[in-house]
Amino acid sequence: MPLPQAHLPLDDARLQGRLWRGSSLSTAADPTLASGFAALDAELPGGGWPLRAVTELLTPQPGVLEWRLLSPALRGWWAAQALPTAAPGRRGRASTPALRSLLLINPPHAPHLPGLQALGLPPSALIWVQAGTPAQALWAAEQAIKSRVAVLAWLPEARPEQIRRLQVNALSSDAPAFLVRPERVQQQSSAAPLRLVVQPGEGWSLTVHVLKRRGPAHEGWLTLPAVPGAVEPLLTAAKRKPLPVPAPTPEPAPVPVSPPTERPHALARPVLHA
Repeated sequence: MPLPQAHLPLDDARLQGRLWRGSSLSTAADPTLASGFAALDAELPGGGWPLRAVTELLTPQPGVLEWRLLSPALRGWWAAQALPTAAPGRRGRASTPALRSLLLINPPHAPHLPGLQALGLPPSALIWVQAGTPAQALWAAEQAIKSRVAVLAWLPEARPEQIRRLQVNALSSDAPAFLVRPERVQQQSSAAPLRLVVQPGEGWSLTVHVLKRRGPAHEGWLTLPAVPGAVEPLLTAAKRKPLPVPAPTPEPAPVPVSPPTERPHALARPVLHA
């Protein structure tokens, strides 16, 4: 018996955005935030950082590379919020909404506000949370994600089940959530749908490998130019490039050594007579 028209399978147009093949990057309708690096966006599902998921950044040394990688995206996120909107009930007048906060949870170094401001990050929207224990840091990250607040948390001791809990809460948030963890944990399982290994490159560049994403495995490394904003005007074009490797200095030719001559003993010297 043929199925009624209402029960026929949906056409491809209606299924677009709901189906994902593992051999291609995910094109789900979830919002993303442009990273500020075209080469990186081309490798990220949706063309940017996910806003309904946690992203893991695995680095060899915390507090060094993550700001240079994330500052363009965070700068764009705040710039989009700062657009003036019309105030309800007042014709011809506009108001600027308050910026949503970014919680810095257990950063390895005290935040340097002038440096962050030079990267384009507004100090008034930054909140520093210094938790006393790993459990308190996880609790702060979970509460911030539930409150739809942007999160940048350093969680070196987080376990897989704790990452899974943060990921579940992030599904209901539209703010970016980044977890900075040691590079050595890349062999551990993680519920985070996006994981990247970030290392320092030559000169002022970063090298990035997409360890996990919704799509095919990423081969090789990306080289991203990441000169800090306050430093860029001070650098010439030559200094932005990596220093050339000096050519090895040729070893000098060996100098022939004459055989040592025997020196007579002091007592064997002739005695001078007066």
